[in-house]
Amino acid sequence: MTSGYAELLMYIAPEPIRAANEQWLARTLEHLGRARLDADGLSLLELWRSPELLLTQTCGYPLMTALRGQVRIVGRPRYELPDASAGNHCSLILARADDPRRSLAEFFDSRGVINSEDSNSGMNLFRQRLAPLHRDGQFFASVGISGGHRESLRWLRERHADLAAIDSVTFAYLAQHAAEEISGLRVVARSALSPTLPFITAASTTDEQIEQLRRAMNRSLQDLPDVARILGLPEVLPASESDYLVLLDYQTEAEELGYGRLR
Repeated sequence: MTSGYAELLMYIAPEPIRAANEQWLARTLEHLGRARLDADGLSLLELWRSPELLLTQTCGYPLMTALRGQVRIVGRPRYELPDASAGNHCSLILARADDPRRSLAEFFDSRGVINSEDSNSGMNLFRQRLAPLHRDGQFFASVGISGGHRESLRWLRERHADLAAIDSVTFAYLAQHAAEEISGLRVVARSALSPTLPFITAASTTDEQIEQLRRAMNRSLQDLPDVARILGLPEVLPASESDYLVLLDYQTEAEELGYGRLR
């Protein structure tokens, strides 16, 4: 039995989601006959770039920037959740429910928060949506970096920020299993559609091995209907780099409007 790194770290909360992903991953490894290396101590970027990577999930924006040509795409999840369907999702741009501002334009000169500067859902899609509204390259009075979508939600709830873009899959999971984390917040707008977060493997993986990986993932979802239901994930679709070029198009759109950096 050969071994490799196998981690699903993009959606690890609430607890039912983390547990379901772990069950799915364990059954997939059983079907592949592969052992799991201990990834403790690896940063996300180290995990993504490891030559011993068997399977993980990444964000689409780093895929097309920091990881381009260094990994191979296994597929993209077809979530069937509110605001996520057919291999696509979006960002929900949120504010507090008691904020009197109703349109995005009214939030000019407010306080923004992003989860990280290389996030597609938290930054890239947000930037593209705000680009037509900036003035002299600026929309917000300030932009904080929270470190994660759940932290961005906390910033909104605790009035440390006024506007954030949250991955619609994350939002759906919280709505189902931890509604208190989105309590008192409302959707101001939605971003453009984006392909869902890709599953990746090492650059040396062959086409045949990629097909085996995706087949094992889908077989495992069929084996574990409760897991598929909890994750809102009927199947993993084939995908290629060309599916994710739209994320660079969104970046270019913002740059051409003079809003290359979200601020």
